Amino acid sequence: MKKKLSPEQVEALVRASARPRTGEPARRSRRKAERCDFRHAAQITANQARSVSMLHERFAARVTNALGAYLRVGLEMNLASVEQVIYSERLSRLPELAYLASIAIRPLNVDALLQMDLSLAFPMIDLVLGGEGKNEVETRPITEIEEQILESLVRLLCRQLQESWQPGRDLEMQFDRRQMAAQDRGVMLATEKVMSLSFEIHMPEASGTLNLIFPAAVSNALLRKLAVQWTYSRAVTDTAVRERLRARLLKSWLPVELRVPPGRVSIGALLGLRPGSVLPLPHRVAD
Repeated sequence: MKKKLSPEQVEALVRASARPRTGEPARRSRRKAERCDFRHAAQITANQARSVSMLHERFAARVTNALGAYLRVGLEMNLASVEQVIYSERLSRLPELAYLASIAIRPLNVDALLQMDLSLAFPMIDLVLGGEGKNEVETRPITEIEEQILESLVRLLCRQLQESWQPGRDLEMQFDRRQMAAQDRGVMLATEKVMSLSFEIHMPEASGTLNLIFPAAVSNALLRKLAVQWTYSRAVTDTAVRERLRARLLKSWLPVELRVPPGRVSIGALLGLRPGSVLPLPHRVAD
């Protein structure tokens, strides 16, 4: 005859099975716990970094032409690095003495941060004032007049950046104000994940680094837009690419020259040629 267990007896059996047996040590978990910093999660992928680099390499080329024409000197601007870091960590790597300015980005109503080495700022000021652009100025604070000159340069950079992000990224970028060293921490949250772009600028008599730091709202919007463009570009099949290439090749022009093998023709026959005349040649049609 089968015996039915009461609920209390079932619960007692479950507790007894969970309790370690006499003389048998309790099993310890062998899993190791590792520290996890969620601030460094969700880093940009290789494809995203490649897309951001291509976009801002075009921006660097635009600045090379526009800023060189404005300063009337040959210069070269190149993208050095693209990274996504915590704002406080990025600020800790900036030099203590540098020119800082905030850039207002509308309609997102956020600010980006621009940092320029003084080894670039003073030579550019000297060029605007008619000098040779040499880096001979000792490290010192920037005066009000020099600040206004640098403001015009930042406005030029904002225009080139805004045009480089078009079309599809309808953002307006304008110079906001100069930031002092103690004010830069208030531009963005210390724990905010930002996108940092570093550029190297070389002039005949000076060189230095220009950094652009974008808040998460701007970087996320940019990455989403680039992801859509990347997906669309990959959706184009190889067949469509080949057909487009074939159509372009069929419309291409190339020089063509028709020649016959050398032969002997009398001068009289050449002089007697008229419109509609036929000149027999000493060659077979197959030749």
